[in-house]
Amino acid sequence: MVTILLFVLCAITIGAAGFALVPSALGGGRADKRRKALQGDVRANRLETSAARSRDERRKSVQQVLKQQNDALAAKKRLTLPQMLFQAGMTIKPAAFIRNSVIFGAGVALLLVLVQVPVYLAPVFGVAAGYLLPRWWVGRKRKKYQDRFLDELPNAVEAIVRGVKTGLPLNDSIRVVAKDAKEPVKSEFSRVLDQQAFGMSMTEAVTVLLDRVPLPEVNFFVVVITVQQQSGGNLSEALGNLAKVLRNRKKMKGKIKAMSSEAKASAGIIGSLPFVVATLVSLVSPSYLSPLFTTTIGYIWLGVGFVLLAVGVFIMNRMVQFEY
Repeated sequence: MVTILLFVLCAITIGAAGFALVPSALGGGRADKRRKALQGDVRANRLETSAARSRDERRKSVQQVLKQQNDALAAKKRLTLPQMLFQAGMTIKPAAFIRNSVIFGAGVALLLVLVQVPVYLAPVFGVAAGYLLPRWWVGRKRKKYQDRFLDELPNAVEAIVRGVKTGLPLNDSIRVVAKDAKEPVKSEFSRVLDQQAFGMSMTEAVTVLLDRVPLPEVNFFVVVITVQQQSGGNLSEALGNLAKVLRNRKKMKGKIKAMSSEAKASAGIIGSLPFVVATLVSLVSPSYLSPLFTTTIGYIWLGVGFVLLAVGVFIMNRMVQFEY
């Protein structure tokens, strides 16, 4: 009886050992499953860590590029005369512009002397006209140049997106824009290609756009291209999102212009009232305002009135300028 019991216990022990060891030897044990699951978790954690590290590096790259571009824009807020002429799309040399301004100011002073303005006041008005009016004219041309560029920029970006999606390299897509787009986008993207032909990289070449048209929209485009060239990414998706942003900003600009048109009309009417009233009074009673143009005290009060009117026009102009 004891022998049989020992035999049964030995059989049970051997069976239990075989049941525990044989599946492990065949590779289907729980230990292997746990090991494989642990290895899968480690791989997943490594992939997540790598993706997070890639996102962090890309975010740092974008932040660095944005900081550089914002610093460049802040440094360009105070423009010199050559920069103003360059950004207005004018080919005249600064020396020729200064010469023409001096000639214009001298002509204004001579005209004032001929209409019997006192000799000591005519040079003052001549200098003011020769300095302020040409710069005001260049500023208006610069603003019109930038507005025309912004009107065509979304179409140019969408053309680049279509080219990239069809498999064209970025350079060829920009070449299509430089060939088919409207001015001044056509000339500016041609200048980017010329800079590349001289040996510059794409990152360095697109900064020419920011030098010519220092606007936030152009800064967005330069940042997208710069980040893609430095750290990679889906260029077509990034430029597609940029095109949507540019079109939304254009719509917002149109809404602001429509909403502020009444205020601008009111400012124009108020600013023109002194001249309209003076003209009508001169037509009805020509001698009523003659002391202002024939006496010293009249000239003084004319100067004071002109200064106050200029201050009022400046304040009204700033009140109807809206940031978007």
